[in-house]
Amino acid sequence: MLLRVAGLDVTYTDRRATVAAVQGAELSITRGEVVALVGESGSGKSSLAHAILRLLPASGRVTAGAIHFDGEDLLAASPKRLRQLRGARIALIPQDAAAFLNPTKRVGAQVAEVRRIHRRSDRRASAREAITLLATAGLPEPQVRARQYPHELSGGMRQRVLIAIALAGEPDLIVADEPTSALDVTVQREVLDHLGQLVATLGVSMLLITHDLAVAADRADRVLVMRDGAVVESGSTTSVLLQPQHPYTRSLVAAAPRLSGPRVLVDHRVRAATRLDDRGDLGPPVLTLRNVTRIYTRPLGGRRRQEFRAVDDVTITVNRAESVGLVGESGSGKSTLARIAAALDAPTTGTAAIDGIDATRRPERELRQMRRRVQLIHQSPFASLDPRFTVARSITEPLRAFGIGDRDSRRATARQLLDHVGLPAAALRHRPTELSGGQRQRVAIARALALEPALLICDEPVSALDVSTQSQILELLARLQADLGISYLFISHDLAVVRQICDRIAVMRDGHIIEDTDIDTLFTAPTHPYTRQLLNAIPGARLR
Repeated sequence: MLLRVAGLDVTYTDRRATVAAVQGAELSITRGEVVALVGESGSGKSSLAHAILRLLPASGRVTAGAIHFDGEDLLAASPKRLRQLRGARIALIPQDAAAFLNPTKRVGAQVAEVRRIHRRSDRRASAREAITLLATAGLPEPQVRARQYPHELSGGMRQRVLIAIALAGEPDLIVADEPTSALDVTVQREVLDHLGQLVATLGVSMLLITHDLAVAADRADRVLVMRDGAVVESGSTTSVLLQPQHPYTRSLVAAAPRLSGPRVLVDHRVRAATRLDDRGDLGPPVLTLRNVTRIYTRPLGGRRRQEFRAVDDVTITVNRAESVGLVGESGSGKSTLARIAAALDAPTTGTAAIDGIDATRRPERELRQMRRRVQLIHQSPFASLDPRFTVARSITEPLRAFGIGDRDSRRATARQLLDHVGLPAAALRHRPTELSGGQRQRVAIARALALEPALLICDEPVSALDVSTQSQILELLARLQADLGISYLFISHDLAVVRQICDRIAVMRDGHIIEDTDIDTLFTAPTHPYTRQLLNAIPGARLR
């Protein structure tokens, strides 16, 4: 037995109360085994993982139970001994790359540092091995990426750097906390395939913490389901996910998005289209990108620079009350295209029109007014909300910035917006740290609605959420579209999610749109080989 957790209790204490985060948890992992830990946000998954690593915050402590790793009592281990174990024998792949990567160091140096600290190789060899590890984790052009800083990489690329760092110490146990939630399906499959090979060939074990039941179904030998700090069901992957016994497990399985069966949000989209048809003339498309190209330059070392096309001759439209999905691998150009669509960046060539008005090369004062019509919902609601602001201030800030209304009217608008997104008015006084992930995303949506936009650009808005919260947010977005006639440009790597919310889907690769068609056609008769590759890479064959 490599890891054994018995009767574990974890509590958090502040000046107001003591909260039980983990209660009587039982967990075991043998060598070469993959165990998945699933459950909603706040169920205690991460607290259990951090307790195993002895990385609980100052307010958290283990109050009962035992943790043994390869026969060694981790609860009795000294800080020095724990530093020796972490990275070398137990490695962590965290979810939030932006919080864990050093923004002042090149990513290659951060990978190499782990090799040197744990005396796996010397300085010269570690630099070479860092490039190999970055390639292993799925980063394209690893020699170039190794010289870049975290801010120069996409979110998916940064996550792969964290995976390379975890592999650098050649650990016996990998604690993977949502390791692929930010990755597209093809890279997700490559990374998980590699981790699976490590398990098979080197006897490495893995504790896989995930909200993605499809990933758990494909990759885990056993599954543990947590709710309110307790393990409510455990067993083989097949028995737990295909024949769940606990009502909570059954609800999680039912909420998981699927590639077959009815699309539960279709009725909302039909209602939205019907409401707009009743108004007569719908006007021009909300967004029209025509022959858009965006060229950047990147350093190659010294004074050498290389020109590359992040977006290349892209044409796409989004009509009123329409949801258009944009999918593709990390680095395919999706985020660059989104910035151009939001008038936050100008194309090198081509035109970008909002409500039929060309936004390219406009004076900044005109652009600022046009940006009111397009708002963004980011992947990480915690990163997009100022932790110092109350919910009320976060929602009303756009109104203040544009001089709309007075203090009382803005406060009233904030209450109405919270009601729109299904949050009580009492949430106005809370700060982001006092809310769950799903609640924070609802606040981010309310903030985006404050200026009454015609188009919401949703950049992976549910990828960091558990399946039940994900289902609630998708239902909310569909209802808002039906009620308000909003259009969506929905960026996601999860085709099962896109199928639920979108009317049309555009597939992007290497800066090009290679396929643009309706949802039914794309899933039943894709024309491009890359689209078929994406569909084949989707996890969760057992759940379909």
